[in-house]
Amino acid sequence: MAVPPPTRPRCLLPLSLGLFQGALLLFFTFFITYDKPLVQKEDATVVADQFHGILPFFQDIQVMLAVGLGLLLAFLPRYGLSALTHNFLLLNFSTQWALVLQGLLHHFHHSQVHLDLRSLLTAEFAAVTVLISVGAILGRTSPCQLLVVAACEVPIYLASEWAVVTHLGVLDVGGTITIHVFACYFGLGVSKALFGAERQPVHPKESPSPPSDLLSLVGMLILWVFWPSFVAVLCQPGDAQHHAILNTLLAMSASAVTTVVASSLLERDGKLSPSHLQNGSLAGGVAIGAVADMAVPPVAALALGSLSALVCVLGFRFLTPLLARKLALQDQCGIHNLHGLPGILGAAASVVAILVVPEDTSRSHYSPVSPIGGNTSEVVGGQWGDRGAGRQALCQAAGLAVAVGGSLLAGLLTGAVLRLPCLARPPEQLCFDDSLYFRIQDQARSPGPGNTAEEGALALKDRV
Repeated sequence: MAVPPPTRPRCLLPLSLGLFQGALLLFFTFFITYDKPLVQKEDATVVADQFHGILPFFQDIQVMLAVGLGLLLAFLPRYGLSALTHNFLLLNFSTQWALVLQGLLHHFHHSQVHLDLRSLLTAEFAAVTVLISVGAILGRTSPCQLLVVAACEVPIYLASEWAVVTHLGVLDVGGTITIHVFACYFGLGVSKALFGAERQPVHPKESPSPPSDLLSLVGMLILWVFWPSFVAVLCQPGDAQHHAILNTLLAMSASAVTTVVASSLLERDGKLSPSHLQNGSLAGGVAIGAVADMAVPPVAALALGSLSALVCVLGFRFLTPLLARKLALQDQCGIHNLHGLPGILGAAASVVAILVVPEDTSRSHYSPVSPIGGNTSEVVGGQWGDRGAGRQALCQAAGLAVAVGGSLLAGLLTGAVLRLPCLARPPEQLCFDDSLYFRIQDQARSPGPGNTAEEGALALKDRV
């Protein structure tokens, strides 16, 4: 008689999530409160205006992260349920974890953490880095491993963001450096350490199908529509926010057109690659973040959008196979092409813009706001303050180096942790398959050839 496998791995996910949520309930009970209502009518009116000003952007970002990004990851034909669910789970887990850490570090006054909509928004920015990073290891990792990535990455992101924006004073209102570049190289570091020096074989279940490509394309369209809100939400209302929205729309429009051109020229018979469309059309939004609020001419936004789409498509066509062949680097969703390369291009564009655009018009009455709260101090009212353009440009380059180096090192360490046997990495034959994590009725009624229902149940017990 077969002995059933141990149930400890099967219980690891609900047990760890239950303990996390229970601990969070206790923390919120004793330490979390809302801001006190203001007595002065004038102050209350200002707060109401600020709330109604930020709420539409916040709702747009919610749609982007929960729906758009989840669908974008659903290009794997037998992993769509898992991609959407894990994305949703990580969004909520990472946001709550970031709220706790941000509260203790930046909003802890008189033994209380004061919660408002802006603090929730900036916590979701921390969650974005996790959602991007796990794209490198999508399909070959268990939910427990993904939660460990989130638990490790959120505090490292907060430290990196403080070093880059608050300490170095880097200008990056749209998160080109602090979010996209950081998340990309953290994810690649995790992938390299987790999978080691062996090149992962092509899995028979990882080739997209027409329905899964269509779902992913719908996710891209949702992200494309709402991306200007993500870039502009932290800008000061007025000219800076206006320029951020316009520059983002121009950059993304140019990247969409350029993607079609580049993909058609690179593919046989002039046909388009769905993966190019799904990613290249968004590259302009990644690159424009560092310069979106600057008073750069519209042609600069168009040019940056076109260049970012070009490097993204060329990355998919040439760089990803090269890195897989030479470095055995696994990048399942191509995050290096969508977030890394356009992010570096956007950081370089910010250096050029600071050096070229006249100092008195380079920023549109903008006092940069750090995602963790407060202003970045030295650049106010369109001037570089005591720094000068040259020093500010050096700070931009230094911030890029800190984001890349710090995230890559932290990702390697996190990937080493993911190799612990207790985290139940799925075996190769069960990767990219929803049936490992979901009860699917059709498969329950008709097991595959050579697999009995009992064998399937034992595999699920052992591995989930």
